[in-house]
Amino acid sequence: MKMLIVSPILIPLVAAILALLLPRRLGKLAGVAGPAALLAASLALLHWVLRDGIQVLQIGNWPAPFGITFVVDIFSAIMVVLTGIIGFALAVYSFHSIEPERFKFGYYSLFNILLMGVAGAFTTGDIFNMYVWFEVLLISSFVLMVLGGERAQIEGAVKYVTLNLLSSTFFLIAVAILYGKLGTLNMADLAVRVSQTYDDTLVKVASLLLLGAFGIKAAIFPLYFWLPASYHTPPAAVSALFAGLLTKVGVYAIIRTFTLIFIWDRTVTHNVILIIAGFTMFFGVIGAVVQFDFRRLLSFHIISQIGYMMMGLGLFTTVAISGSLFHIIHNILAKTNLFLISGFVYHLQGSYALKKLGGLYRRQPLLAFLFIIPAFSLAGIPPLSGFWSKFLLIKAGLQLEGWIIVSIALIVSLLTLYSMTKIWAEVFWKPDPQAKPYSVEKNAKYYSMLMPIIFMAAINALVGLYAEPFLNLTLKAADQLMHPSIYIEAVLGGYLP
Repeated sequence: MKMLIVSPILIPLVAAILALLLPRRLGKLAGVAGPAALLAASLALLHWVLRDGIQVLQIGNWPAPFGITFVVDIFSAIMVVLTGIIGFALAVYSFHSIEPERFKFGYYSLFNILLMGVAGAFTTGDIFNMYVWFEVLLISSFVLMVLGGERAQIEGAVKYVTLNLLSSTFFLIAVAILYGKLGTLNMADLAVRVSQTYDDTLVKVASLLLLGAFGIKAAIFPLYFWLPASYHTPPAAVSALFAGLLTKVGVYAIIRTFTLIFIWDRTVTHNVILIIAGFTMFFGVIGAVVQFDFRRLLSFHIISQIGYMMMGLGLFTTVAISGSLFHIIHNILAKTNLFLISGFVYHLQGSYALKKLGGLYRRQPLLAFLFIIPAFSLAGIPPLSGFWSKFLLIKAGLQLEGWIIVSIALIVSLLTLYSMTKIWAEVFWKPDPQAKPYSVEKNAKYYSMLMPIIFMAAINALVGLYAEPFLNLTLKAADQLMHPSIYIEAVLGGYLP
């Protein structure tokens, strides 16, 4: 049963190997079967954690903090389930939409290796191993970005990898400081030791370095400029994978470390996070408003929505953290699907430039309806999922009299609605400016791209229309995060330094 904890790592690894070694057709099937199995295992893992509490696996039976530790609490389990959902949808979407040349160079193997790295980052209980998993997903994402060798891809990848290598450098320096000062890298053990040396200058420096490292990966203000310069360059399936998961790994790491380890002076650290959240929301949405490229506009919205996730951490109450977690769930589903829709629009009309698109409301009414669900959800229109997460965040902000951050959150929601209606008007409502004969072959490629969009839209709508169980789930996860002693006791047991 304990092996279920590492199944989100082992399943993509096996799928990656099979996708590489098997003949092309069978390799593609293995590439899709891996994420499907990952989704099934992650749902079983979430059920186990909800039933029996936090689950811990000590590799080699070495007791913590001396061995390699994997920990799955409700927050981790939610993130792994989302990884499975996104992985499965995008594996199906990729089956016919990715060119044969990219498959030849190991697309599905890299795809599954990236899922393995993401799942490893979500389940590790060791700060150095988190760095290792970050590097696994960084390397695989870099190769996925340049696969195909197009000029725009190479240019975007250089910016992407340069900033992420800087992030890795900050991360590694912080890990070295923590180990040199405290003699441990187990996160539960770090939480105990940091609480005993909270006023140490080097520990504070390490916390700021980690905030910078994770902040680059999460694309928070002012470290976000690499994202809109790179995420629009690879194929739509790869863009959707990056948009849905990669920045959320950075957000996960910030929430994990600043609810477990670095909580000694919340009036300083979390106020800084709250200020960063406000700037991230505002500048991200301003970038989106002025864009007229479908994917670049959506890329700036990734940044803006990260601000809402950081807002809950900055407010640091159970309701606020619950709002952040609900917003992560909502945003991963909505943002991924919007990138999938952009790719489908490109398949239909051959462009991402909004001015060159049009007429799809009449020609593809189902696609127009499917666009409305994630678009209005992103803007926070009730009763869709984005409304509930923003409701929790604004409620928490008002309870703490955070008038400025609440005002920014509301203004950003209005600007988000404006930019979503701009996409609607340009892509779906106005006549096709090219006025050319319209003909789309509804073949296997058409349906393999459309079905994941329907799948994602259905889950997105379910989270909003049937919100109560998801709200209860995020409240339970937030309660665990707000009581780090539960995590520490589950990992360390009777051992205390």
